[in-house]
Amino acid sequence: MTALLELNNIRRSYPSGDGSVDVLKGITLSIEAGEMVAIVGASGSGKSTLMNILGCLDKPSSGTYRVAGTDVATLDGDALAKLRREHFGFIFQRYHLLSHLTAAQNVEIPAVYAGTERKARRQRALGLLKRLGLEDRVDYQPSKLSGGQQQRVSIARALMNGGQVILADEPTGALDTHSGDEVMAILHQLKEQGHTVIIVTHDPQVAAQAERIIEIRDGEIMTNPPAKTATQGAAIREQHANASGWRQFTSGFREALSMAWRALAANKMRTLLTMLGIIIGIASVVSIVVVGDAAKQMVLADIRAIGTNTIDIYPGKDFGDDDPQYQQSLKYDDLLAIQKQSWVSSATPAVSKSLRLRANNIDVAANAEGVGGQYFNVYGMTFSEGNTFNDIQLNGRAQVVVLDSNSRRQLFPNKAKVVGEVILVGNTPATVIGVADEKQSMFGSSKVLRVWLPYTTMSGRVVGQSWLNSITVRVKEGYDSALAEQQLTRLLTLRHGKKDFFTWNMDSVLKTAERTTHTLQLFLTLVAVISLVVGGIGVMNIMLVSVTERTREIGIRMAVGARASDVLQQFLIEAVLVCLVGGALGVTLSLMIAMVLQLFLPGWEIGFSPLALLTAFFCSTLTGVLFGWLPARNAARLDPVDALARE
Repeated sequence: MTALLELNNIRRSYPSGDGSVDVLKGITLSIEAGEMVAIVGASGSGKSTLMNILGCLDKPSSGTYRVAGTDVATLDGDALAKLRREHFGFIFQRYHLLSHLTAAQNVEIPAVYAGTERKARRQRALGLLKRLGLEDRVDYQPSKLSGGQQQRVSIARALMNGGQVILADEPTGALDTHSGDEVMAILHQLKEQGHTVIIVTHDPQVAAQAERIIEIRDGEIMTNPPAKTATQGAAIREQHANASGWRQFTSGFREALSMAWRALAANKMRTLLTMLGIIIGIASVVSIVVVGDAAKQMVLADIRAIGTNTIDIYPGKDFGDDDPQYQQSLKYDDLLAIQKQSWVSSATPAVSKSLRLRANNIDVAANAEGVGGQYFNVYGMTFSEGNTFNDIQLNGRAQVVVLDSNSRRQLFPNKAKVVGEVILVGNTPATVIGVADEKQSMFGSSKVLRVWLPYTTMSGRVVGQSWLNSITVRVKEGYDSALAEQQLTRLLTLRHGKKDFFTWNMDSVLKTAERTTHTLQLFLTLVAVISLVVGGIGVMNIMLVSVTERTREIGIRMAVGARASDVLQQFLIEAVLVCLVGGALGVTLSLMIAMVLQLFLPGWEIGFSPLALLTAFFCSTLTGVLFGWLPARNAARLDPVDALARE
C-alpha cells in the first residue's frame, strides 16, 4: 500500500554568497496515514525546513515528494494552495493568529478560501472552539487570549477544513507546562480520531509521546524506526465544493471585501492618511468640472444675450472699410428681399449716427440708431417702460424714440416715468415711447448712451439718407446659421452683381467662446487630475508599506490555503476600497465647496450632473486598480516560508 507522505532523496539548499548551503541532504522518509510522528533535532538541524516541505509551503531543490501517490512537483501554485487548504492543518509555535480578527474569524479563514458558505463555516468554527473549550472566547481577539487559548484557536483553525494531516511546529514551545499538556492531549485525541499528526520539536518529553520518533541532524536522518500499522488512519480524500462556481466566486469576492474592510478598519489613521490624497484629488476634479461648467454656461449665456443665431450684414469688404463706392451698397429693397426668405425669423435694418440729445437744459452726446420694430426681439432686449415701434409708426416716419437706461438716467434723473416726454434728437423732436433694459453681462455694460428711432424716421427726417448702415438677420431656430450665411451672401451678390458687403455671424463668436471655455476647463481639469495622480501615488506608497508590515499575515493566509490570486485580490480590493471611500468623501467635499461658492456667487448655476459623479467614482476605482496593482502583485509573489519567518 502506498504511504500517505513519501519523500525520496529530498535535498534543499539555499544560496549563500557565491555558493550555496545544504540544509537537507538526501532525506528519504515515509509516513503512513493515522500515524503520530515526532521529528526531533537541535536548532539548525533542518527539521523546520523538512516540515515546510511536508506541508507544501516549500519545494525541495531535488528529489521526489509524493502526497497520497501524487508528485507535488507536478502541481502548480493553486493546486498546492488547495492541498494545504483542504488536507493540511498547521499549528505554529507562535500561533500565527491575525490580530485584527476574533477567535472565530481566525478559525474561519481556511474555509473562506475553500469557498464554504458563511453560515456553514460559522457553525463549524463555533463547534470546533466549543470542542476545544473556548465557547466563551469566540469573539475575543488574540490579544485578549492566553497563550494556551491562542494555541487552541490555532488547532481549531488547522481542523477547519478537515486537517487530515496536522503539522505542529513546536506546539508547546511558547506554553507553560499545564497549557502544553492540554495541547498534547488534544493532539492525541486528533490522532485517535484518524488524523495524521506530525510534531516538529526539540523537546524529548514531547517527542516521547509520539508513536515514532525521527531524529534529524545536520540535514540527515539519524534515526528512523519503521512505521507502525495504522488501524484508524484516513488517507487524503478529495473534497468537493458544495456551492456552484458562480456562487463560490461571489462568496469569495464578498469575503475578500469583508476582510479588506476589517484590515482597513484596524489601521484607521493610516487608512485616513492614505485617503487624504484621493479626497483632495477627487474634490479638485469634481469641483473644477462642475464650477467650470457653471462658468462656461454663464459665459455662453452672456454671449447669447448679445444676440445669437443672428447674422449682421455691413457694406464694404471688412470692418473699417470706408471706401465711398461701398457705403451705399445696402438698400431698403435688400431688406425686403431678405425678409421674404423662408429661413429668416426677422430682419431689421440699422441707420446710425452720433448726435446730441437735449431735454430741458440737459445736453449729452449719444449714438442714435434707426431700426425696425423687430430689432429688440432680435437681440432679446426687454423694456422697463413702454414698448417698441409699431408698423404704423414705421410707415409714417413717426417722431418717436426708445431710450436705453443710461440715456434715461442722464436726461431725466428725477422722473419716475419718462414715456410721453419729448427730447431733441439732433434737431428733430421725438416723443419717448419706451425704455430698453440695460444689458447686464460679465462683459460689462456699455457706457455709451444709445437711443433708437424707426429707421424710416432716422433716414428721412434726421440724417436724410436713402441707404442702410447695416442689416441684422435672425435665423429661425434649428436652421444651420452657416448655411443661412451662405444663402444670404448668394442672394445679395446676385442682387448687387458683385460682393460689396461682408457678413458677421454671431454663432461663430459663440462657437469660439465654447472652444475657449472648453480648453480652459480641460486645462484646469488636467491640473486637478495631477493632484489625483499624486494621491494615487500616495496610495501606492502606503500600500507598499502595508505589504511590508503585513508580510507575516500574508504568510499565514498562504499557509492556510490562500492562493496567490486570493492575496492579489484582497490587496487590490483594499486599494480600490480606499479610493472609493476617498472618492465618496471627495464628492461630498466638492458639494460643500459648491454650496459655499453658491453663497458668494448667487448668479452662477452650479449643479452636479450624474455624469460628473459617475466619472468621479470611475476615477476612484481606476486609481485604486492602477496604483494598487503593484503592491498587490508584490504581496501575491511573496514566498510563504519567508513571509511566515518575518516578524
